[in-house]
Amino acid sequence: MWKKDDAKSPGVAEPAATSASPTYTSTYSADSPKSSSFAVSPNAAACISQGIRIKGEVTGTEDLFVDGFVEGKLNLTANSCLTIGPNGNVKADLSAREIIVRGVVEGKVTARDKLQIGSTGQITGEVQTDRLAIEDGALLRGKVEAGKQAVKQAEVKVSAAAATSKSSPSAALNSGTAAD
Repeated sequence: MWKKDDAKSPGVAEPAATSASPTYTSTYSADSPKSSSFAVSPNAAACISQGIRIKGEVTGTEDLFVDGFVEGKLNLTANSCLTIGPNGNVKADLSAREIIVRGVVEGKVTARDKLQIGSTGQITGEVQTDRLAIEDGALLRGKVEAGKQAVKQAEVKVSAAAATSKSSPSAALNSGTAAD
């Protein structure tokens, strides 16, 4: 009765059967193992591309891919992944659940779950993470605390320092009073 060809309106173009794929799929496919050569993270919800420069604080709850220049602070909460691309240049304190570095980072890096430094990645500064993966050719300079025990010890040191600083003014006041 009705034929598929007859249902088409004359003069109306039919959309192509396959839609244009995002730029990252040309170098990454679901069938192949993940490679450190893809340009854009396939999971990134937001992207700071190569021509973008940001100075200040960037916060969010989505995955972020940085291939431009960022100076200041990058803080991703929740279950977020921060990827610094091969052209990324970041001079900031980084904080996210998972951080992947393939560019240049200078500052304090806090990965709550995992930090991965690719073969083109460079980090200069303090690193604190539960798990650490470093590929051949990567560069890491600075203080490193890795593992659950190291993260817990760092948290204890911070809370102990805060408790000491709160109690020391009153201790100084009490000792001065006792001496008089």
